[in-house]
Amino acid sequence: MDLHLNNEQADLLVVELDRIIENDRYPLAPRIRTLREIRALLRAAAAPPQRVYEPPTKGRYRRRR
Repeated sequence: MDLHLNNEQADLLVVELDRIIENDRYPLAPRIRTLREIRALLRAAAAPPQRVYEPPTKGRYRRRR
């Protein structure tokens, strides 16, 4: 299933999931584990792609003498 949420809706959903998870009486319950998995998916989808480290090119720096 694909939910077409904009960034604001996804952020609000993550905040609400955080509140539910933190205030639950049984943090190891299967339903809370499922909510944590959903929260992780939403955060991964909302996060900007991480930049990959690229080493400097060969001619970028002068050699020391």
